[in-house]
Amino acid sequence: MRRALIQVSVWAYCTFKKNLRLSRGPYNFVSSSFGKVTMPRRQPAIGLALGSGSARGWSHIGVIRVLERAGIVPDIVCGTSIGSLVGAAYADGQLERLESWVRSLTWQSVVGLLDFTLDGGLIQGNKLLAFFRAHFNDKDVTQLPKAFGAVATELITGREVWLRKGSVIDAVRASFALPGLFTPAQLDGRLVVDGGLVNPVPVSLCRAMGADIVIAVDLNSDLKGRQFELDAESAQTMPGALASILGKLPLDLGRLKSGPATSTDMPSIFDVLSISLNIMQVRITRSRLAGEPADVMIRPHLADFALMDYHRAAPAIAEGERATEQALPELRELIGAGRLAGPPA
Repeated sequence: MRRALIQVSVWAYCTFKKNLRLSRGPYNFVSSSFGKVTMPRRQPAIGLALGSGSARGWSHIGVIRVLERAGIVPDIVCGTSIGSLVGAAYADGQLERLESWVRSLTWQSVVGLLDFTLDGGLIQGNKLLAFFRAHFNDKDVTQLPKAFGAVATELITGREVWLRKGSVIDAVRASFALPGLFTPAQLDGRLVVDGGLVNPVPVSLCRAMGADIVIAVDLNSDLKGRQFELDAESAQTMPGALASILGKLPLDLGRLKSGPATSTDMPSIFDVLSISLNIMQVRITRSRLAGEPADVMIRPHLADFALMDYHRAAPAIAEGERATEQALPELRELIGAGRLAGPPA
């Protein structure tokens, strides 16, 4: 009898502590298991995991826009590679400024931001960093209005690195240091490269930062081969000066183009590098998501976007919007009407 009373007392105490446990966020008041006392229950924290994918990453902007219109406001934002750039802008309230800039990009302006080298990569990234520092407000990651984290890879050890403090721009630069394309970044005495090598869609980071529900965006789900040579029609539409610049770039950068793999000619080393990275990231993404699944997956169809199609922001954003609209019924059912905020004014 005494043992039974002790067991009941322990159960009651544990249940009482569980109902008293508080966390951040708004609360609903519900009846506890005791029937008389009402205990606060927190709303689930929503995490948004924005995946890697080079120029395909502009579709993240369309994803966020649709979520905003639907009243779904993430509490935690994590990004890998290009996802870290869009995610950081969103977490800092600068998404509108970023969207305006990417929609204005042309092939000429993209090439103008590239500082070529053969020391550790094809692009140093210093011009791009200088541009971001001049046009966007840099701050410490911990000072962002939304909780934010980026993923990078330590080059020497291959370990996954979570960037949750320090300069936002430095964290983003480290996260999108695509091997072979951008030179490695240096952070705290370590060489780090693109986080897509180890965690292309950072669901695990969202969970570690406290997300109960994770919405993940996979940009690489339907990648396929691309045409290696510019066809005659595309060559005619490309400005003559730009075509001349691209033809002189190291490793035939100008030969990478969107489209199906119809050419039988030998690809450039840049083509081989980019497509190999795509294959690797697709397989890593599938493996990681199998063990760390998101609650809702958004998969834009972006197979016709090449690695350097940064000048094609409009169609990428539109595809992000389309894919997210398709996922809204599942999102609303999962999150519930009580968790949804009103659409922004």
